[in-house]
Amino acid sequence: MWHNNDITKVFKRIQQLQPEMVRLQAGLTAIPALSPISKGIGEVKKAEYLKKALKQLGFSHIEEYRAPDKDAPCGYRPNLITRIKGKNHSKTIWLISHIDIVPPGARNLWLTDPYKAVVKDGKIFGRGTEDNQQAIVTSIFAAKAMKDLNLVPEYDVALGFLADEETGSHFGIQWLLDHKKLFRKPDIIIVPDSGSPDSREIEIAEKSILWLKITVKGSQCHASMPHKGINAHRAGAHLLCQLDDVLHRQFKLKDRLFNPAVSTFEPTRKDANVENVNTIPGEDIFYFDCRILPKYKPEHIKQIFRQEAAKIAKKFTQPLHARAGFKVRITIEPVNESASSYTAPSAEAVKMLGASIKYVIGKPPILVGIGGGTFAAHFRQHGYPAVVWSTLGEMAHQPNEFCLIKNMITDAKVFAHLLSCR
Repeated sequence: MWHNNDITKVFKRIQQLQPEMVRLQAGLTAIPALSPISKGIGEVKKAEYLKKALKQLGFSHIEEYRAPDKDAPCGYRPNLITRIKGKNHSKTIWLISHIDIVPPGARNLWLTDPYKAVVKDGKIFGRGTEDNQQAIVTSIFAAKAMKDLNLVPEYDVALGFLADEETGSHFGIQWLLDHKKLFRKPDIIIVPDSGSPDSREIEIAEKSILWLKITVKGSQCHASMPHKGINAHRAGAHLLCQLDDVLHRQFKLKDRLFNPAVSTFEPTRKDANVENVNTIPGEDIFYFDCRILPKYKPEHIKQIFRQEAAKIAKKFTQPLHARAGFKVRITIEPVNESASSYTAPSAEAVKMLGASIKYVIGKPPILVGIGGGTFAAHFRQHGYPAVVWSTLGEMAHQPNEFCLIKNMITDAKVFAHLLSCR
C-alpha cells in the first residue's frame, strides 16, 4: 500500500491532468465507432487514434487482438490492452472499457453535433462521452498520474479497450474469453460501465439478456380483398400483445437487488413490411428485448415464445388457405443472448473497490444489480467474479449525452487508489 502522502500526490496530479482528459475525450468523440450492425465500420479508426494517444501519454506496451469480422470493411474488430508491471505478479487488476458507441439517433433532438465534443457548464457533450469514453479516459489517467510520479502499483495492471459491447460482445470480450488466455482466476476485474451519480453503487449482478426476432409469414394480397390472403401484420400484432400479457403474468418473481425488481419484456424494434397502405403484408417482423432475473433460465422464456407463436399460427391460418398451401408460419430467432449470474459480495474485487470508493467519497458502497448488459456478464459466465462501477449521470444512449468532468476526476481517483491497494 502506498503512503497517504503518495496518494495525496496522485490525487493532486489527477486534478492537474484535467485539461488533457478533456482533450482525449474530444479526440475520441470525433471518431464514430459503430458496429457494422449499426451501419458503421467498426472501431478500427478509433482504436488507431487511441493507440497513438496511449503512446504519447507514455504507455509503451500495447497489445492488439483482432477478432475476425467479415462484415467490417477492414475484416476485423480491434481489442487493445496496455499493461503496467506491479510489485506483485500473482494477480492483475483489470480496468476494462469499450470503444464502440451507439448511433446518435434523431439528430433534431441534439443541441450540438454528436460527433463534436462541446465543453459547457462542467460537462462534455457528445455521443460516447459517458458511455464509455469516461471509463477509457479515467482508467488511462489514473495510471498516468501514478506513472508521472514514478509510483509502482501493488499488483500488475492491465487497461482493456475492447470492441462490440453495444451489439453483443461477440467480437470483444466474448471472443477474447473464448480464444485467448488473458485472465486468471485471482485477477481483480473492474468494468466501469454502470453506476450512479453519488458514486456508491457497485454492480454485482445483471439480468440475463434475451433479444428475440419474431418473423410472421402470411399471404400478401390487395387490402380490398383480405379473404384472398392472410394478414401477417394482424397475426404479429396479436402475438405481440399475447406475449406481453403471458410473460408478465408467468414471470413475477422480484429481486430487490435490481431496479426494476422484476424481469422485463419489452417489444421494441419493428421492421417495415409493405410500402403502401392498400396492400396486406405477407410478412411482419418485430423484436422483444427481455431482461430476465438470474433466477429464470432464458430457455424457459424462449419456450413461452414458441408456445404462444404456435397458438397464434393456428388461430390465423384459415381453413381455405390451409388447403391451398397457405398458412401462418412464425419463426423465433435469438439476436442476442447472455445468461448472467452473481458476483459474491465477499469477492476480493468487491472488497477492494469498496474500500477505494469509501476512501475517496467518504461513504460506503451499496451493492446492486442492473438490467444488463456489460462485459461483466460474460466474465461471470466464465467463472470470473467481475464487478461494475463508475460515477455516472445516466446519460447513456440519450440525445445530448454528456459526461460530467467532476465524475471523471472522482473515478480516476478511485482507480488510482485501487492500484495502490493490496
